[in-house]
Amino acid sequence: MFDELNEECGVFGIFGHPEAANLAYLGLYALQHRGQESCGIVSGDGHTLRGWKGMGRVNSVFKENFKFNERLPGPNAIGHVRYSTAGGNDEKNIQPIRVDYHYGEVAVAHNGNLVNAEELRSDLETQGSIFSTVADTEVIVHLLARSKAPTHEDRVIEALNQVKGAYSLVILTETRLVAVRDPQGFRPLALGKLDGAYVVASETCAFDLIEAEFIREIEPGEMVVITEDGVKSYKPFRESPPAPCVFEYIYFARPDSRVFGSSVYEVRKEMGRQLARECPGDADLVIAVPDSGMPAAMGFAQEAGLPFELGLIRNHYVGRTFIEPRQSIRHFGVKLKLNPIRSVIEGKKVIVVDDSIVRGTTSRKIVKMIRNAGAAEVHVRISSPPTTYPCFYGIDTPTRKELIAASHTVEETCRYITADSLGYLSAKGVHEAVEKYVGSDVHHCDACFTGDYPVKFSGLANLDQISLFDGGERE
Repeated sequence: MFDELNEECGVFGIFGHPEAANLAYLGLYALQHRGQESCGIVSGDGHTLRGWKGMGRVNSVFKENFKFNERLPGPNAIGHVRYSTAGGNDEKNIQPIRVDYHYGEVAVAHNGNLVNAEELRSDLETQGSIFSTVADTEVIVHLLARSKAPTHEDRVIEALNQVKGAYSLVILTETRLVAVRDPQGFRPLALGKLDGAYVVASETCAFDLIEAEFIREIEPGEMVVITEDGVKSYKPFRESPPAPCVFEYIYFARPDSRVFGSSVYEVRKEMGRQLARECPGDADLVIAVPDSGMPAAMGFAQEAGLPFELGLIRNHYVGRTFIEPRQSIRHFGVKLKLNPIRSVIEGKKVIVVDDSIVRGTTSRKIVKMIRNAGAAEVHVRISSPPTTYPCFYGIDTPTRKELIAASHTVEETCRYITADSLGYLSAKGVHEAVEKYVGSDVHHCDACFTGDYPVKFSGLANLDQISLFDGGERE
């Protein structure tokens, strides 16, 4: 019963570099925040594909002294880091998915969620297809394999014309790397260059680590094909209004990345400034719930003219705990991650800034922790609107009835988390903060706040009963 939102995964690809697998490893390291359950790399030498993947984080799957040049040779590679939803943390679901089919070998890594995956899977199974995973990605692989189109590019286009939802894909064959983004552009995907090789990644922080040059974002509905002859761009899908996910700015992307054309750090700070204008508070200082709340808290403090302090310290070395979750020790979950600095908080009226509230249980524990450290008052400010609807485009969210803001007013939520006051950034404020840096031409998807889903699908009438958990694993 998690109380935070989780991104599903990150993807990386490189074509034409002698150290491709090594660089893919570093790229995945930079994208580790997008998924910590499992990871994998598939490399190609122009003739065959080889893969290595496992459960756990990048540095545990690719251990010290891993011989990349022997196990993953070749100048081309793609990689994937993954967060699994309930019931899906199984080795068979680790990506990239690599298969042999009539036209050769292909490996696919996917970030997003197909809202018609179950319908397609059922149709394919009726026609004789056998699935070995519960991942949406395998549906794409089956559609690709069944295509009779003459070229690989045409087969990818035919397959993706049958799916609905969010996808940022990297696809590797013996001779080419394909990167493609859905027409709405829900999830980010960027193109870069390093020593003559082309690189693609979910976020530009991966380029920074390997010292690659950022060229541009892959556009919504664009397919980029990279071969030895260079890069070709196609726009093969029906044009749709772009709807990039606003939560990439609020929480998911690393603050040192650029996504959807702007700096994540600057947008988060502006959200904090806007939050201070909309929901000021009588306080002595501002603290953040680290790490994603830090830029917004800094912006809030600057706008409010209050000191910003590190009142909560995050333990970055928390992995899975093997303690049985008995009621008597269940409260240690948050304390393992966060600890207050009493000398900063004691006797002070504190504004604590976080990025979101999901079920409210974590916020309740954080407020109690700050009070126990001696705070005179605790005022909670959230740098996003109330999360009232589940996401179906690649974010792991509970059902609507489990989201506290869907059934409780702000005042009721405030009493539940035991804060002295609670304030959320408005939906208008979010868009104004984004538009300051991105412009007003693109409307970002905010369905988790408004229920306005850009891609419609069956089941929208029963949001209290369905969630991302239903219908298999999302990537």
